[in-house]
Amino acid sequence: MFTGIITDIGTVVETEQHGDLRARIRTGYDTAGIDMGASIASDGVCLTVVALGPDWYDVQISAETVARTNLTAWAPGKRVNLERALRVGDELGGHIVSGHVDGVATVVSVRDEGDSTRVVLRAPADLARFIAPKGSVALNGTSLTVNEVAGAEFGINFIPHTKQVTTWGDVTVGDAVNLEIDTLARYVARLAETV
Repeated sequence: MFTGIITDIGTVVETEQHGDLRARIRTGYDTAGIDMGASIASDGVCLTVVALGPDWYDVQISAETVARTNLTAWAPGKRVNLERALRVGDELGGHIVSGHVDGVATVVSVRDEGDSTRVVLRAPADLARFIAPKGSVALNGTSLTVNEVAGAEFGINFIPHTKQVTTWGDVTVGDAVNLEIDTLARYVARLAETV
């Protein structure tokens, strides 16, 4: 489990396709404190560490994960949001995030509003019903509050701090974004189906 509070920006060093996709990510984390088999959310995708170096870790990514995420666009130099798994006693500053991406949203507009940046995204049609104003979503692993919803489109405001400590300062129209809907929204929708 994760919180959606990004604690490092990693860089994809290399990718290789050998059955599954394998990626090496350079990180500022102290890799001596990372165990083999640990889970690290990388752009919101819970991935298992399969190798470690002094400033990098490798992950192996199944075809199913690649098909449901934006990881097909990973290439050397790509910056990614990173978060270590939640430990008992850690502060829950965002919301509960599983690292199981539900689909890929697309950025449809980006505009500055004062010091903040308003980003409008389009969710896949089957996920749009789970997104509500003032509800939570995880986008590329970042816990965010939804401002408004209009059909399948929804808006997020990014304050300067978020743009500095995540990859959201680099956002452009057309970007594919990993979307994880709020677990609570999923259960409420399921309960409504059975009533």
